[in-house]
This record gives sequence, structure tokens and C-alpha cells, in this order.
Amino acid sequence: MAKSNDAVLLARWRAETPGCAARVHLNNAGASLMPGVVKDAITGFLGREALEGGYEAADAAAQEVADTYAAIGALVGAAPRQVAVVTSATHAFAQALAAFDFAPGDVILTSSDDYISNQLMYLSLARRLGVRIVRAPDAPEGGVDVDAFSALLASERPRLAALTWIPTNSGLIQPAEEVGRRCREAGVPYLVDACQAVGQLPVDVGALQCDYLASTARKFLRGPRGIGFLVVSDRALARGDAPLLVDMRGARWTEPDAYALVDDARRFEQWEFPYALVLGMGVAARYAAEVGVARGSARAHALAARLRERIGAIPGVRTLDRGARLSAIATFELRGRVAREVMLALRGQGINTSAQSRGDAVIDFDRKGATSQLRISPHYFNTEDELEVAARALERLLA
Repeated sequence: MAKSNDAVLLARWRAETPGCAARVHLNNAGASLMPGVVKDAITGFLGREALEGGYEAADAAAQEVADTYAAIGALVGAAPRQVAVVTSATHAFAQALAAFDFAPGDVILTSSDDYISNQLMYLSLARRLGVRIVRAPDAPEGGVDVDAFSALLASERPRLAALTWIPTNSGLIQPAEEVGRRCREAGVPYLVDACQAVGQLPVDVGALQCDYLASTARKFLRGPRGIGFLVVSDRALARGDAPLLVDMRGARWTEPDAYALVDDARRFEQWEFPYALVLGMGVAARYAAEVGVARGSARAHALAARLRERIGAIPGVRTLDRGARLSAIATFELRGRVAREVMLALRGQGINTSAQSRGDAVIDFDRKGATSQLRISPHYFNTEDELEVAARALERLLA
């Protein structure tokens, strides 16, 4: 693509993102800036609810809701019937876990870099049901050791394997497709947390060979908060997988003491639905497809690499990212400083970043010898000039 075309596209993306005019937003791993069309879809539907009534507006938007399922499916290589709309990636992950009748001694095989909420759910299952958590070791360069993971699949015979594709606490990209291949060969169900991947990486659930994929709308997909989705494979549906507690969305009450599951992924949904956010997520998925996830990914990753080089050279800063392949999330230890205090100071200057502490990723922080970190996560609509603004502001704060 010619440089002139790149400049035109960048200008267009920024013009379509009202938040770009007010501040430097480098917290896309937390919640990205919504394009104007996403905001308009949400507020437009809320207006319809106010004028028409909630049930009536929902009925009138039935086709738009169906289009959301199709847009999400197209984005990740799934059929619309395989998509369940839920409130968050954590809710999606929990619904997938709830489909398994864990018994004492059952093993969940995972990595040391799984997201905090996922780790807490594993620990809760261990405390309540006697499930064993087995964490595969890392490769020397960082990221889960696939051969070690494969050996544990054979020796532990886990009930479930689970992996966070891109951990929230690191720039690491896990080898999720290769892990999926090993799980399929071993016949072990596979759950992927793609919360930071959707919108940042091209996603194909067929290539991942996963039984479940959980994600949110608010991060690199650039949708609203409070909404996400779960992709459920045909294998899982055919097995009769369903969450422990289904409601009238996911099943039909057929007899006083009997019910029948719906035949698609809606069995993982709940009847009460935030329709405005659902429509916003659909528009965000179509916007991502129009931009081109591969194109946006290449730019975001290049910006993050530049940040690691520029900010990592500032005295008193240590770059923490490890892995054979790195994402658009860059993390830094600020020696002698609490990252949250620096984050708030940057925010006061109109620069959005994020801060994390040991409690967000105990294993990863301990092995890196860090207690807090500043997380900076650019996206394709950010500019090189914005990176320099952030770097200079950080230099002044650390001087």
C-alpha cells in the first residue's frame, strides 16, 4: 500500500473516532475508543426504547440483532448459530467452565499466564469441587512450552485445557493454534480466552480447533463496555454442553419436570439482553472487518515495537515483555515509582495508559521481580507523534 494511502486511511480512522481529538489514547487493551458509528448505534437504539418501549424496540430490531451474530461469526470464522452473546469475556469464560461437570481430582490444564479472573475461577473450582490446577511450564523465551503442554495432556488426562491467547499483563502472544492442535490430537476440550486477541489478531476458530472461544467488545474490537460473546463449536453443541444454570433463553420448559435445550449457542445466553450494546458490538465487528484486522494488527504491533524501543531506553525503565511473538501491549517497570501514580499523572496530561500490580498476575510479576507496571497499548488509529508525546511526558515525570 502506498504511503499516501496509509496517510489517508489513518486520517479517516481518526476522523471517525471522536475521542482522538481530545486526548492521546494508549489504553486500547483496557477499553479502546469507539468509532462514532458504534456510539450512534447504541444511542440510536436507546432513543427507540425511550419512544417505543423496550420490548417493542427489541422486536423491531430483530434483523439488526441477527446481523450482529453474523458479523461476529464472520470476524472469527464461526457460523451465527455458534455465537452466544453475553455480558463480558469473563462471563463467557465462566459459562464455558460451567458446561463441565467437574469432579474431585479432575484436572484443568492451563498456563501461568492466564488472566486473573480465569485463575480465580480455577482456584474456586479447586476449593469447592477438588479440581486440580496444572500449569504447564514456559519455554525459555517466554510463553507456554507447547511440548511440555502436550506431555501433560498425555500424563494428566485433563478434563479441560484452557489458555489465554494474549495475557492482559504482558505483550506475549501465546501459541494458541499449536496448543489447539495438540488438544485435538489428545481429545481434550479446549477453551481459549481471546479477550485481547479479537480485533487485534486475525481469528479463525477452525484454525484454533477450540471448543470454546471467549471475548469482549470493549478492547481492540472497539465496541462498548458490558458486552461480549462466546463461540461454541459444533462438537460442544453435539455433546449437549450447556451451562449449569440455563434460563428461558437457552431452554424450553416442556413438562413440569423436564426441559429441552435450544439447538444452538443461545443455550449459553440469558434472556435479559442489553440490546443497545448488542447492536453496538455488531457495528464494531463490521467496522473492524472494513478496516481489515490484519492491516490494523500490523500497524498496532509496529507502534508497540516502537514504544518498547523508545520508552525502554528511558533511564529507570525496564521493559517486561517476553515471548517469541509480541502483541500491541507493551509493559514497563518504572524503578522506584508506583505505576498507578504515574498513570494518573499521565491521565492528567490527556494521555491514557493503564497500570497493573502484582495482584493482577501474581506468577508473572514474581518471576519478573516486579511489583507494578505501566501498560501502554496502541491501536491502528494512533500516530507516531502520539507515541512521542507519551514518551516525553513519561521522561519528565521520571526525571
